[in-house]
Amino acid sequence: MLAGSALIAHTTNLDLVVRHVLAGLGHGIHAGRERGAGVEFSEYRAYVPGDEWRRVDWKLLARADRYFVREAERDSHVAVWLVLDATASMAEPSRAIDGLTKLQYARVLLACVAAVAQRQGDAFGLVVCHGERADFLPAARGPRQLQRVLARLNGVEAGGVLPGADTLRASLRFGRAPGVVCAASDFLDWPSALSDALLRLRRMRHDVRALCLHTQAEADAAFDPAPSYRDPEHGGAVHRFDRDVYARNRAGHFDAVTRECRRHDVPLIQARIEQAPGEVLRAWLRAHVAGVRAA
Repeated sequence: MLAGSALIAHTTNLDLVVRHVLAGLGHGIHAGRERGAGVEFSEYRAYVPGDEWRRVDWKLLARADRYFVREAERDSHVAVWLVLDATASMAEPSRAIDGLTKLQYARVLLACVAAVAQRQGDAFGLVVCHGERADFLPAARGPRQLQRVLARLNGVEAGGVLPGADTLRASLRFGRAPGVVCAASDFLDWPSALSDALLRLRRMRHDVRALCLHTQAEADAAFDPAPSYRDPEHGGAVHRFDRDVYARNRAGHFDAVTRECRRHDVPLIQARIEQAPGEVLRAWLRAHVAGVRAA
């Protein structure tokens, strides 16, 4: 169960981890749009690992002794937007897997979504929210875009608080054509500028899918009550830990998050970072509007 999560914790090669997690994944983010009416041949490009074998031109292979993939121009496409919360609370580590944090887990899941989008031929972009700013990578297609996204994700470190409403409104402008928005966060701040932005995108008919990450210790309130704790995001305030109060407040907070997501038709997947990332990814990709569940 923990093998995939342990791999995340003990390697910095994000591409390797993505290939490990995606092994055996048999479906994409949405129904394929390459078959049927509206598909016209555009150009060839060199095969890269992750491309579907059905798109290889076998006759050209026989002539050139190299693998080439047929690219198609489509009447319409789905843009996939990856939104990462990289605030200070995402640095929370697992007590069960040494070196694994919520941010590392989120980076890998979003990288996997990017790899699936690239395999489907969709455009995909990235928004990283941390340190009161939002870093924006415009959507594009292809293996080079995937490498750009992986490089950005690999360099992200947790810190600061969420950007303000104006910053997020300027960064999360994904156009009028409905797309898929995959947001990974611990959603400890809700309502927030991020939650407001995601709900606004849903009202604009984007397919918004939220991944809410916890550690097992957070879910079980399994913290040592003896020491004091410092809030990493809100002024560094020091708190004493009371397990009963924590469990009650936590349950009330995430019940409210769940109700709000359901009310706005935003599928919410709640997962622990100690879970096998492959099973969480499958649940997230299978999420559909009006579905709220735990992975």
